[in-house]
Amino acid sequence: MQRFTGRVAIVTGAAQGIGRAIAERLGKEGAQVFAVDLNGAGAAATAEAIGGNSTGLQCDVAEPDAVARLHADIEKAAGKLDILINAAGIVPFVPWDQVTFEEWRRVMRVNLDGLFLMCRAGSDLMRKKNYGRIVNISSNSIFAGTPNMAHYVASKGGVLTFGRALATELGAYKITVNTICPGLTDTETVQKTPHKDAFDFVEMLQAIKGHGKPQDIVPAVAFFASEEAHWITGQALSVDAGMIRW
Repeated sequence: MQRFTGRVAIVTGAAQGIGRAIAERLGKEGAQVFAVDLNGAGAAATAEAIGGNSTGLQCDVAEPDAVARLHADIEKAAGKLDILINAAGIVPFVPWDQVTFEEWRRVMRVNLDGLFLMCRAGSDLMRKKNYGRIVNISSNSIFAGTPNMAHYVASKGGVLTFGRALATELGAYKITVNTICPGLTDTETVQKTPHKDAFDFVEMLQAIKGHGKPQDIVPAVAFFASEEAHWITGQALSVDAGMIRW
């Protein structure tokens, strides 16, 4: 099934984890993918794995000049932007009484500032063609109030509410904005933090048993990114084996 033939997509956080899995799926279904990550070598490896005309690009999504250059380069290379997947993010594990302002800003810089900059530049390109799909990756922790992640939960709550507001403003241009809220997912980043020890506890709360993998998140993202989802915007979907039911 080639749902994305002729479509141009940016996927941030594409060097590993959920971002890489999304980039690979979009590429497999025909999209020209620009895999973007602060880790340029990782982004290049993702693009190589996808093959075709996909490209890996290094970019700090929270740096305004870098984001502007990224979109200028993509417009020059591809002529348009159809799909933007914002999967870049920092996943901390810091007890509340240890969250300094510097730590707060570190997380907000990527998880919210980066989201704003990518949506700002990406939607400007989409408006030129009167078409677009923006899918932002939040977290089901915004509903669960997960401990040791207060600043992360705040940032990901902002992802959801920002997406709803943006959907209202971009609907006139046939641009949809939707949010995916994954549960705990077995990624390289998670395995480097104490979150790796929480899988069994989380599994007890799930309706469907098992440990979440990046590939479990991808189908919902691909649907929101497709033309089939043209009548859906401003929505959030928890993809977490039924841990959160709302």
